[in-house]
Amino acid sequence: PTSLFFLLFLFYDAFPEGYMANNEKENHYLLKEWKPENPGFWENKGKSIARRNLWISVACLLLAFCVWMLFSAVAVNLNKVGFNFTTDQLFLLTALPSLSGAILRVPYSFMVPIFGGRRWTIFSTIILVIPCVWLGFAVQNTTTPFGVFIIIALMCGFAGANFASSMGNISFFFPKAKQGSALGVNGGLGNLGVSVMQLIAPLVIFLPIFTFLGVQGVPQADGSLLSLANAAWIWVPLLLIATVAAGMGMNDIASSKASIASQLPVLKRFHLWLLSLLYLTTFGSFIGFSAGFAMLAKTQFPDVNILQLAFFGPFIGALARSAGGVISDKFGGVRVTLINFIFMALFSALLFLTLPGSGEGSFIAFYLVFMGLFLTAGLGSGSTFQMIAVIFRKITIYRVKLHGGTEEQAQREAVTDTAAALGFISAIGAVGGFFIPKAFGSSLALTGSPVGAMKIFLVFYIVCVLVTWLVYGRKSQKK
Repeated sequence: PTSLFFLLFLFYDAFPEGYMANNEKENHYLLKEWKPENPGFWENKGKSIARRNLWISVACLLLAFCVWMLFSAVAVNLNKVGFNFTTDQLFLLTALPSLSGAILRVPYSFMVPIFGGRRWTIFSTIILVIPCVWLGFAVQNTTTPFGVFIIIALMCGFAGANFASSMGNISFFFPKAKQGSALGVNGGLGNLGVSVMQLIAPLVIFLPIFTFLGVQGVPQADGSLLSLANAAWIWVPLLLIATVAAGMGMNDIASSKASIASQLPVLKRFHLWLLSLLYLTTFGSFIGFSAGFAMLAKTQFPDVNILQLAFFGPFIGALARSAGGVISDKFGGVRVTLINFIFMALFSALLFLTLPGSGEGSFIAFYLVFMGLFLTAGLGSGSTFQMIAVIFRKITIYRVKLHGGTEEQAQREAVTDTAAALGFISAIGAVGGFFIPKAFGSSLALTGSPVGAMKIFLVFYIVCVLVTWLVYGRKSQKK
């Protein structure tokens, strides 16, 4: 940790304004005039700056998701390298990063308007080195207590919290007509980190990458050597590169500055809590299934090497999220979300028919239905986020003008309120990443089957179909 804070000191302009007080040089990374709604400004200057910030943000967020879901690949292999944890304990380790990530998203959602997007991206990316390095050491010592793994899993939640600040930051850069697409790309390709991790981790754990650091592989039944530390340490150099890229290529926006007090009023909005339910069901399903799918498949179909196939679900979901934002910009987030929830309920119901407890069971059917759930969870994540941006912008503009505010004031507050709402709602959504794998683990421990947990998920999807239609879908509710 000391060395990391020293590295942060080298990026001295990543700290708040108070630290810059004695530095008289011009801050070339601060955008003092930012008007994305002005067509001339956007085409001549704004577009290129926004896109540069977007792609660096995508890279940092993708790596954050890799770290966030580390235990979904590591937990499956812990007992293979000499540990003796129960199935419920392993499910808990896959669930805890989502729990801490959800909690940390609340303060993270307020950080960009306080510190600036560039500064916060630098800090929030570099600190992810800590759980990666620690986990690499922990898995090499079979006497490491379960409590230590719990702490590391909770620290991986810092990576999940990055989503809230990243999405809020990107919302400042793009005009409202392009926010759905931009947020879809940032969130979708960032979510792709889950798939990237689940694809790369099973490959690198059998390679002699860090032998120069003393990593010794554990012999397996097939004669291979399993070096589980590789799954954690492989991300360290990439995180360092991403930190440098953020420091050199991203910007802060002066007009995005806001105190925590000015952002807190969004918590009083009824629609914030209602949209949180919808996002919990879409993104919560995506991240929860990503965390728990491999462990669940292993318990139901132990003869299948699921780690060779697990990455494909998060891959589909991540790409679908990007598509969900684009499609929602064209057809409307409410319409896309409503149809999507219907399909999520349908796939959830079909899943009961694929399990061994419902007959002989079919892994192929189980896998295909789950890919449908990943697809719809990803699409829904993109469409609900588009709904959030549109609805909160309308609510804020209407409220400000109702109290005599100017158009400029209304637009400025709409940007701040929308960013705060996106961050806070993303925090609620991340809870699904804890609830779903923990529900699977508890259901298996109590009944020997995941059916009990799946019934709860099905009810959630049906409720969201009704809420979306009754509150946002009926023509009488449109304004």
